[in-house]
Amino acid sequence: MAPELSSGRRSMSPESSGRDSPAPRQWRNQLGAGPDEPLTRDKAFRKYATGVDRALSLFETALQEWADYISFLNRLLKALQSRQASITTIPAKAVVAKRLSQCLNPSLPSGVHQKALEVYNLVFSIVGTDGLSRDMPLYLPGLAPTLSFASLSVRAHFFDLLERHFLDVEPRSLRPALKALILALLPALEDETAEDFDRALKLLNRFKTGVRPLDSEELTPEHATGDDFFWQCFFLATITSQSRRPGALAYLTRYLPKLGQAMSNGKDAATKASTADAQLMSKLSEIITSPEPGLLLRCFTAGLADEQLLIQRGFLDLLVAHLPLHAAVLQSRVKPADLELLMRAACGVVTRREMSLNRRLTAWLLGPTPANGDAEREAESPSVPESRNAGSAFTQKTSYFEEHGLHPLTRALLSMVHSNPGSTPAERARPYRICLSLMDRWEIGGLVVPEVFLPIVDSVRKFKAEAASKADFNEVLRSASVFFDGVESGLIYGEMLSLVAQAIGPGGNFSAADRADKLALVKFILGHFNVREEEMTTIHAPLSALSILCMLEDIENRTSSAETETTPEITIEALSIAADLLDIVPERAFVSSGDKDDGKSVVKHKTQSSLPNAELLKKIRDFYVNDQGNLDTATPPYAPQAVADLLLQRACSIGCQSLDGAADIDLPLKSRILLVLLDKIPLKTPFNVSDLLSALHGRLVRDGDATTFATFSSILTISIDLHLSERISTNDLSAIVPPLVAHAWKFLSATEPKYHVETVRNLWLLQTALGTTNRDIEAAIAELMIRTDVKGAFASRNADPGRNFGVLWLHTLQDSNPSASDRRTPKTPKTPSSSLRSFPRLAGVDHYDVMLTRPLLLMLDALLDERTQLFMAVKTWLTSLVGLDRLFLILAKKFLDLGILRSRPEKKSVGNKNESSARDTDIIDTDMCLYYLRTLSNIFKWAPETLWAVLARRTISLDLLRESASDLIKSEDTEVTYQEFFVHVCMKCIVPAEVSQDGEPLTDQRDAQLCRFALSALHQILLSPHATALSKLHLEDELLERLAEALQGPDPYIQTLLLDVLPPALKLRDVTPVEQPASPNSEKRKVSGGDISKMVSPPTEEVSDVILPPPASLLKCIQAGLSAPSSRAVLDSWVGFLSICLPFYTDSIFQVLIPLVETLCAQVGATFSDLQETFRNPRPAVRADTDAPETTLISLLNALEQILATGHQRLLAEEARVQSVKSPDQPQSFFGNIFASDAPQTRSSTANDRLTVLLAFQDAVRICFRIWSWGKSGSSSAAALDMTSAASFSYTSMRVRNRARRLLEHLFRAETLECLETAIDIWRSALQYTDVFDLLLTLDASRPRHSIPAIFNSIYSRTNPTALDPARKSTLTISLQDTDIVVFLVDYARSLEDDVMDEIWQDCTIFLKDLLGNPFPHRQSLPCLLEFAAILGEKVDNTNFGEQRKMRRELGDMFLRLLTALFTTRPITFPDGAASGPQLDRGTASVEAGGTSKVSGHAQPSPPSVLVTADYGSPSERADDVVGILSSIVPNLPKILMENDRVQSAATTISSSVIVPTIRAKSFPETMSRTTLVLLQELSRLPNNQKGWKKDVSDAFNDARFFATSLPLVRSDWLTLLRQWSVNDKERMPELLSRLTAPTTAGIVFGVGATSARLEADRRTQLTLRRVALLILAGAADAFVSDLPTITEKLVELLGASATSSPSSTTRAEVYLVLRALVLRTSAVHLAGLWPLVDSELHAAIASIVAPDNSTAADTYNNASLLQACKLLDLLVCVAPDDFQLREWLFVTDTIDAVYRSAMYQPVALADELSEELGSAMMFSHHINSGVGLESATALATNNTLKRPLLGAAAAGGLSDEVSLERKDELVSKVLRPFFSQLSIYAFESTYTMAPVDTEGCVDGVLKDLFDERAIVKAL
Repeated sequence: MAPELSSGRRSMSPESSGRDSPAPRQWRNQLGAGPDEPLTRDKAFRKYATGVDRALSLFETALQEWADYISFLNRLLKALQSRQASITTIPAKAVVAKRLSQCLNPSLPSGVHQKALEVYNLVFSIVGTDGLSRDMPLYLPGLAPTLSFASLSVRAHFFDLLERHFLDVEPRSLRPALKALILALLPALEDETAEDFDRALKLLNRFKTGVRPLDSEELTPEHATGDDFFWQCFFLATITSQSRRPGALAYLTRYLPKLGQAMSNGKDAATKASTADAQLMSKLSEIITSPEPGLLLRCFTAGLADEQLLIQRGFLDLLVAHLPLHAAVLQSRVKPADLELLMRAACGVVTRREMSLNRRLTAWLLGPTPANGDAEREAESPSVPESRNAGSAFTQKTSYFEEHGLHPLTRALLSMVHSNPGSTPAERARPYRICLSLMDRWEIGGLVVPEVFLPIVDSVRKFKAEAASKADFNEVLRSASVFFDGVESGLIYGEMLSLVAQAIGPGGNFSAADRADKLALVKFILGHFNVREEEMTTIHAPLSALSILCMLEDIENRTSSAETETTPEITIEALSIAADLLDIVPERAFVSSGDKDDGKSVVKHKTQSSLPNAELLKKIRDFYVNDQGNLDTATPPYAPQAVADLLLQRACSIGCQSLDGAADIDLPLKSRILLVLLDKIPLKTPFNVSDLLSALHGRLVRDGDATTFATFSSILTISIDLHLSERISTNDLSAIVPPLVAHAWKFLSATEPKYHVETVRNLWLLQTALGTTNRDIEAAIAELMIRTDVKGAFASRNADPGRNFGVLWLHTLQDSNPSASDRRTPKTPKTPSSSLRSFPRLAGVDHYDVMLTRPLLLMLDALLDERTQLFMAVKTWLTSLVGLDRLFLILAKKFLDLGILRSRPEKKSVGNKNESSARDTDIIDTDMCLYYLRTLSNIFKWAPETLWAVLARRTISLDLLRESASDLIKSEDTEVTYQEFFVHVCMKCIVPAEVSQDGEPLTDQRDAQLCRFALSALHQILLSPHATALSKLHLEDELLERLAEALQGPDPYIQTLLLDVLPPALKLRDVTPVEQPASPNSEKRKVSGGDISKMVSPPTEEVSDVILPPPASLLKCIQAGLSAPSSRAVLDSWVGFLSICLPFYTDSIFQVLIPLVETLCAQVGATFSDLQETFRNPRPAVRADTDAPETTLISLLNALEQILATGHQRLLAEEARVQSVKSPDQPQSFFGNIFASDAPQTRSSTANDRLTVLLAFQDAVRICFRIWSWGKSGSSSAAALDMTSAASFSYTSMRVRNRARRLLEHLFRAETLECLETAIDIWRSALQYTDVFDLLLTLDASRPRHSIPAIFNSIYSRTNPTALDPARKSTLTISLQDTDIVVFLVDYARSLEDDVMDEIWQDCTIFLKDLLGNPFPHRQSLPCLLEFAAILGEKVDNTNFGEQRKMRRELGDMFLRLLTALFTTRPITFPDGAASGPQLDRGTASVEAGGTSKVSGHAQPSPPSVLVTADYGSPSERADDVVGILSSIVPNLPKILMENDRVQSAATTISSSVIVPTIRAKSFPETMSRTTLVLLQELSRLPNNQKGWKKDVSDAFNDARFFATSLPLVRSDWLTLLRQWSVNDKERMPELLSRLTAPTTAGIVFGVGATSARLEADRRTQLTLRRVALLILAGAADAFVSDLPTITEKLVELLGASATSSPSSTTRAEVYLVLRALVLRTSAVHLAGLWPLVDSELHAAIASIVAPDNSTAADTYNNASLLQACKLLDLLVCVAPDDFQLREWLFVTDTIDAVYRSAMYQPVALADELSEELGSAMMFSHHINSGVGLESATALATNNTLKRPLLGAAAAGGLSDEVSLERKDELVSKVLRPFFSQLSIYAFESTYTMAPVDTEGCVDGVLKDLFDERAIVKAL
C-alpha cells in the first residue's frame, strides 16, 4: 500500500499498485466498450444487443435535423426497454454514452436535451447503483455540462436524475469525480432567486455528505470532520473555472465557516469565548485548510482578481465576515507567502477605483468594529478619560492593522514592486497606484508608506535603466510621482536624510558601492520628483542641508584622526545633494515673520550656533524619526533665523577646512553652497568673514601653481560675491586681486588651451566687481609680464607671458555678449548667486582697454630686442592677430592724450621763464610720443601684409578727434582711416629744431629720436622693401647646417632667426621665384596663400626662367623642421619658409611631393591626437616639448595646402602641354564618345605625375576628414568631452574643423572625382559613415550637381571605360568595385534633400538612358541602380518639381525598363538538388559567371525612408540582395509609376521573376528566405494586386514540400501572410476540407500497388490536415467558427480509419494536431460538440499504449499518433477549457489526491493508471536521468511565471519530446512513462501557482510539430 502522507506531499511515485489482491483492475479502460462475455451466450441478450446496435446505427446515417435526434433517441429508448428484467447491462455502453453525450449538444433544442435525459434515466435504472458506480466515467462527462445551457424544464429533469441515481453511488466512485460534480452544479447557484437554487444547494451538500468518511464527526449541522476533501475540491473548482465563480461565491457565502475568533477586550476576556467554541473553531479551520491550506487563500485570490466587479465585492465581503485578518488560519496556519499572495490580490482591487470595493478592503484591513456593549461600558468607566474614549476606536483599528496586517501587506506591496523586472510600464506602475489608494486611509497609509516609500522610488530609478524607451519610463514616473505627491513632506525628507546618514555616517556594514548607491537614490529623488512644495523648501530642505553639513564637518574631523570610512567621491556626492537642496530654498525660508532684532534673539542664535554637531543632529533626527517631520503635531527643532545662522557657520567652517587643507576636489561644491547661502541669507546674519577671507588669501598664496581651475574659479566667485553682498570692502577685494590674477595667468598658458575661455570670463567678472576705474587687474597683469625679465647686456624676456597675453587678448575681443556666453559656459563651479546674476558683466570687446592697455604696450616693447624669446612670440602673434584695428585704436588714443600733438607749434621760442613748467610737460610728452612711435614702427616692421589693408580700410571716428586733436586733422569728413591718422601723427612729429633767442639750435636727443622714428614709420607706410642680389656669398649651405643644429637646441626662437635669413640667401641664386597668390585667410602668413581651387584651370603662361636646383639638404631640413617638437613654437616661420622654397622645386615638384605630404600628414595626425587627448583627459599632462596644438594643427594644414596647390598647379601645366585637342564634330553623349575605342597605352610620365598628385590628395582628404569629424554633435569625441572645458572645446574644435573644411573644399574643387572616390572608400570602412554624407552636403565643391556626375563617371570608369571621355575617367587608384560606388550612390541619394532634384535630374536621366542602351556591363549593380531610380521617384513625388507629369512618366518608363533589364541580365535561378543560401535569413541573388544567380540572402531591408545602417552588410552583399532591394521599393511603386496599370505590370514582373522561380525551385522551401516573404507581403499590400500574390501564396502553401520550411520563418512571416490570405478569401478553409475524403476499404487489395495507393492517400491527407491546422493557427481567434461543423465532420470521418483503410489510421497524429489548433484558436463555448469525440478518442489512443503488439489498437495508433495524443491531453490540461474541466478527472487526478494520497487510494485517472501499468515507480528508482521526478515537475510548475505544457518544455526544465518515432519501447521509456507519472502532479502544481497560460508557447509547440516531417509518410 502507498504510505500515508497526510501531512505532506506524496513521494516520488507510488511504491505499490494500490491493490490488495491480484483481482483484475476494474478501472482499466473505463471508457472502452468492454465485452459482455457472460451474456453473449444468452439468446435474449443477443436480441436485445442487436436492437440497440440498430438504433445506434441511425445516429451515423439519419440525423439531419433536430427532429431526427428525437427519433433516434426514441428508437434507442425502445431498444433499451425491450430487454428482459433480469438483464442489467447496456450493450455497447461506451457508444451509447457517447451518443447520449452528443445529444446534449448546446446547439440542439431543449426537447432533444429532455429526451436524452429520459434515456439516461432509463440507462441508470437498468444498470443500478452498482453499475453506475462502475460506469460513472462513461456517463458523467456527458451529463456534467447540462446546467450551463439547459432550459428550466431540462434543469428539473437533470436534478431528478442526479437525486435519483447519483446520490447513492459509492463514495469510492464519487471521490475522483467530485470536482466535476461541483463544477456541474455551480451554474445553478448563479441566480439566488431561481426556483431551483435551494435544490442545487441541497444536492451539492448531499454530495459533500456522500464523500464524507463513515467515521466523520459532525461539528455543526453543515460541517463534519470529513469534509476536508470536499472543500479542497471546491476551492480547486473556484480557482480553475472563472465562468462558475458566481455560483461558488453564493455557496461560500452560505456555508464557508466563519474562521475569525471573537476579539477579546477587558480583564475577563477569557470568559467571553468558551473552550468548546475555541475547539470548534479549530476543527472548522482544520476541515477548511487540510491538507493544503494554500488552496483556501488561492480561492480568494482568484475571486479577488476576477474581472467582474460583483465577484470581487462578494469575495471581499467573505473576507470581512468569514476570514478576518486576525483569524488563526491566516496568522499561523498558512504560509507567509500564501498570505502575501492573498494580500496582493486584495489590495489590487483598489486599481478599479470603486468605492464599494475600497470600503470593504478597508474594513477587512482595519478589523471588526467594537461591539456596542464594549464601547458603552468603556465610555461609562470612570477610569477612562473622555478624550481616550473619542479616539479609542481609531487607536484600536490602527493597532489591529499594525498587529495583523501591516507586515503581510508590506511584504505583498514590496514583492509587487520588486517582481517582474521585464514587465510593461502599466504593470510596473500598478503597485504605485495601489499604494496611492491605500494612503486614503491614514490608519493604513501612515504605517505602510514609510515601509514602501524608498523601495518604490528605487524601483523607478532601476526601471530607468531597464526601460525600452523614454516614453515607457515617463509613464512609470508619472504614476510614481502621483504617489510621491501624496506622501507627507516630513516623511520624504526624513527618508532622504536617513539615506544620506547611512551613506556618509560612521559604522554600518555598507560598502563604498552601497553608500554611493544610497546617495544616487537621493539624487534621483531630487531630480525626478516634486520636492519643491512650500513646506519642503522652507522647513525641510534647510534642515536637511544643515544635517548634511554637520555630518560632513564631523567627517572632516574624523579624517584628521584617520577614522573615516567615507571616500572623497561619497563626500562630493553628499555636498552635491546639500547644494541641490539649498538651490530650492527661497530667501523667505531664513526670515521669521515674528522675529525681532533684540538682544535675546541674538544671544539665542549665538548659543545655538555654538552647539556641537552631535546635539544638532540629535534634535533634527528626533524631529524626523519620532515626530515623522509632521508640522501639525510638532514644531521644527530650530527657528528659520537660527537655521540660517547654523547653515552659514557650518558652510563657512567646511569651506575654510578645505581651503586650509591640501585637497581641493570638493572645494567647488563647498563654494557653491556658500554662495547660495550668502545670496539667500539676510545680511544681518553673523559669520566670521575675516577667517574666510584669510583662508581664501592663504590658499591662493600657499598653493602656487598647484591650484586647479575649479579651485581658482571657486575662490574668485566667493570673493566677488562677498564684495557684492557688501560683506567685504573694495580694499579687501583688491588685496587678493594679485594672487587671483597670478593664478589666472597660469590657466592662460598657450600650451594648455583647456580653460582659456572660462579664465578670461572670470577675469572680466572680477573687473566688473572692481569697476571700470579700477586698474588693479591691469597692474597685476603688467607685473606678471615683466616679473621674469632680465635687462642689460644679456637681456632676456621669456615668450610665455606674451603668449599668455595673446590668449587673453583673443578671448577678450571675442567676448561680445556676456550673458549669452555665460549661458553656454559649463557651470564649473556653479554660480547660483543672484548677486552675480543681477549685475551685467562687462563685455571685453567694449572695455578691453581697461585691462589690456599697459600689458599690450609692455608686450610690444619686446619688438625692440630681437634677441629675446618674447620678440619671437610677439612677432608670431602679430601675424595672426584678431582685432588689429583695436590695437591701433589704443595707440591712437595714446597719441591723442599727448599735449604736444594738440598744441605743438611749428616754431616756438623758449626764452620765457614762465614757460618752464610747460617745457617739462612737453619733455614728458615727447618721451611718450617717442615711445609710441617706436612701438608703431616696430609693428610696421614685423606685422604681416594684412596690416596695410587694415590701415587703409579701417576708420576712426572724427568725433573722437574733434576735442583732443582739432589741430591734428583738418578734414570735413566724419571718419578717417588709421593710415591717414598715423600719417598725420608722423607729419606732426616731423618739425624743425627749436631755436633760442640768439639763433643757436636748442635740440636734444629726444627730438632727434622722435623725428627718426617718425620718418621710419612714415617710410614703412609709404614704401615697400626691395631685395638685393648677393648671390656670390652662397650663405645658404652654412645656414641650412646651422638650422639643422638648431632643431636639437633648447631655444626654438633661434630657428626663426635662421629662417628669416635663409630665404633671401636662397633667393640670391639668380632666381626669379614664382609669385604665390596671397590668401585671404587671416590665420595664414603672407606667403601661405596657395588656394587649390584657383589652380583648376591650366596657366596661360609658363615659367621661363632657368631655376638652379636647390641644395640636396634643403628637403631633409624642411622635413626635419616640420617634424621636430622643438619647432612647434615657431612653426609659422617654417611654413613661411616652406612657401618660399617651393618655387625652387618647380622642375622636381613631383619627386618631393610625396615625402613632404607624408611628413605633414603624419604630423597633422599626431598633433590632432594630442589635441583630442587634451580635451578628453580631465587632468591633461603638461607637455614641455610641444606647443599649442590647435595653432600647430592649423599651421600644418596651411603648409599641406601650399604643397598640394603647388603640385597640382604644376600638374595642370604639364597636362596642358601634352593634351591633344578633341575634334569638335565628334558625337558626344553624357559620357563622351561611347563608341570610341581607346587602345592600351603605356603609362606616360604625365600619368605618373598625376598618380603622384592624386595619392597626395587622398592622404590629405583622409586626414582632413578625420579632423572635420571631430567634435560633431553626437560623435564619440563629443561624448568623451570633459565638460568643464566645454566652451574652450567648442572654440578649438570649430576652429580646426573650419580649417580642415576649407582645405577639403579646395581639394574637391580641384579633383572632384578622385576626392569623391576617397570619400567613398572612407564611407565603406567608417563607423560613423553618415559623416561622409554630412561632409559632402557641407562643401560647396561637392554639391549634388557636382557629386552626382562624378559618381556616374566613377561607375563608368569601372564598368565600361571605353564609353567615357578620357578626361572624365578615374585613375582607379582606390580599390573600389562598381557595386561599392552604386551602393554609395543609393545611400547618398537617400540622404539628399528633396529640393535638390531639379539640380541633378537631367544628369540622372541621361545616365539612366545611356545605361539602358547597354545594360550588360552594369549587370552587377543593376539592383542598386533600380533602387536609385526608385529613390528619385520618391523624392520627386515630394516636390513641386515633380508635378511635371511628362517628366514623371519618363522616369516610370526608365524604371520599368530597368526592372526588365535586371531580370534579363540576372534571372533568378537556383541550382538543383540543394539550397543555395548558406543562411536562413538571407535574400537573393548573387551573380555567378554567365549571368545566372543563386540565392545568397540578406536581412530584411530597412524601410525606404530610413537610412540604411552600416551593419546591413558589405556593399557587394547589398548589391547582390535583389529581393531585399525589391522589398524596399515595392511599397513606393505607386509614387514611382503613378498609374495603376504600370504598378500592376511591375508587380507582375517581380512576382513572375522572383516569387514564382523561388517557389518552383527544386530546393523549395529552402529558397524561401525571410526577405522573399517580406517582398511577398509588400506585394500583397499593393492596390489591385490581389490576384497575383494570392496565387503565389496558394502555390507555396499547397506545395508538398511546404512543411519543410524553417520554423523561425513560419513564426515571423508565414503566419502573418497566411492570415491575410485567409481573411481576403473565405473559401480557403472549405476548399481545403473538401480535399479530405472519408476512409474506405472498398477496392483495397494486397500488393505493391495497393500499398503505394494507401501511402499516397495517407500522405495527401496528412498534408491537408496540417494545412488546416496551420490556417487555424494563422487566423484570429474564432476566425473559422463557421467552418467548425465541417471540420468536426471531417475529423469524425478520419477517426474511423483503420490500419488497412485508405487513408489509414496513420493520419490520426494530424487529426490531433488540428484539435490542438482548435483548442488554441477557438473559444470554449464553440467547442462543446467536440468533447464527446475528444473523450473517446483520447481514451482509446492513450489506452492503446499498453495494448499487445499486433492488436487492433496497436495497429491503429502508431508512435506518432501516441505522441500527438499525449500532447493533445497535455495541452488540454494546460489550457483547461471550461467543459474539459468536467471530464479532466478521466485523464488526470484533478483533486487534492494528486498530491496528498490516502493509504487506500486507487488511481482512477487514465494517466495514473498507465503510470502504474508501465511501472514508472521502478523506472524512476533506477533511471532518474530518463525523465523528471516529482520534485522536478513541482519545481517546473512553481518556478515558471507562465503555465506551459509539460511535454516539449525541455528548455524550461520540462520533458523533452525529442525522440525517435521508430521504436515504441524507446518512446515509452523516454517520453510517455515520465509524462504519465508526472502529469497529475504537474497539473495540480500549475493550478496552484495560478500562473497565466503561455498561449504563444503553446502555439509554438503546435507549429514545431506541424513542421516536423518525420511523421509524414514517404511514398514508395
